[in-house]
Amino acid sequence: MPRPSPVLNRAAALAPALLVMAGCSAGTPAERPPLTEAARAAVSANAGAPREQLAREIDDLFTLPGLGETRAVVVIADGKLAAERYAPGYGPQTRFVSWSMAKTVTAVLIGLLVADGKLSLDAPAPVPLWQRPGDPRAEITLRHLLQMRSGLRHTESGDPPYESSEVRMLFLDGRDNMAKWAEEQPLEAEPGAKFEYSSNTSVILADIAARALTPSTSPEARRKAVADYLQLRLFGPLGMTSMVPEFDASGTLIGGSLMHASARDWAKFGEFLRRKGRAPSGEQLVPQRWIEAMVTPSPVRANYGFQIWLNRPLPEGEEQPLFPDRAPRSLFAMIGHMGQYVLVSPQQRVTLVRLGHSDDKERPPMLQQAADVLALYPDS
Repeated sequence: MPRPSPVLNRAAALAPALLVMAGCSAGTPAERPPLTEAARAAVSANAGAPREQLAREIDDLFTLPGLGETRAVVVIADGKLAAERYAPGYGPQTRFVSWSMAKTVTAVLIGLLVADGKLSLDAPAPVPLWQRPGDPRAEITLRHLLQMRSGLRHTESGDPPYESSEVRMLFLDGRDNMAKWAEEQPLEAEPGAKFEYSSNTSVILADIAARALTPSTSPEARRKAVADYLQLRLFGPLGMTSMVPEFDASGTLIGGSLMHASARDWAKFGEFLRRKGRAPSGEQLVPQRWIEAMVTPSPVRANYGFQIWLNRPLPEGEEQPLFPDRAPRSLFAMIGHMGQYVLVSPQQRVTLVRLGHSDDKERPPMLQQAADVLALYPDS
């Protein structure tokens, strides 16, 4: 799919910033400062894209006004490290919080358990509380949960914030047993009918995973069962040595928001998804068909799959979290609070990790700048 020039797109998306940089000479093109040696050194000799242009586009992620604070960028092209850069105070050993990027790890955990025969995708979700006679929540399936269409009354954001389901679960009355709190919520829609993005839903999935791995209700046993399984079946084979998942007081993985890893390890996970579930060794860790299901649009939300965002157009007026007009529609993304992104473009054979801090106003232009980086890579 042909895409507009990165320069033209950046000019459109970042017009205010470029005007500031242009100074007082109206109509005069902005004078760009020369790239530093550090900016050039961040790009490898075999980057798969014009080295100077790639260094410039990555430098803009770190230096242009109005984009927020970029703390880490890693680009993997055709399976090789193309670029890696950090802001002062951060580096290859820094563990960055996932926020909602954790949801995609949770989806892979569920896929491993389905492949092992411990869970069934379209059977009623094995939540004991929902299996009582006459409980309408018994109609909720794992597929519904993975696609954020359980129908449960979960409100991700609230005004005031302390009224949101996410905040109450993570920090207030649900914090000691997050899954129990999330599972107790009633239905507000028929299961399967309505998309409702929800960190609570991901914690329910994590609770289901723990119960599939151990019959024990001991918090320590639950923590150990899930942590050991993830290490043996996923993090170890991928070489993700920095990964630290967090658990609540009941031993449930906080699968919607709290995992920590280096930028390199987040890139390794993105590459694992791009390779459809294969480790660098070639070992198939999770079935290819599971990854394909993860990146298939939900029947009620075109840009969402199994706990992952898809680069698909939305009806006019709806907020677009990615850029379907600027990158292949096969691109998908792990997205976390305040600007954490693992952007995976199988068609371009590229994974781009951007970690940092961007508020609501800063994220759209920052994403356009990330699109400029990706636009340097041709479709394969």
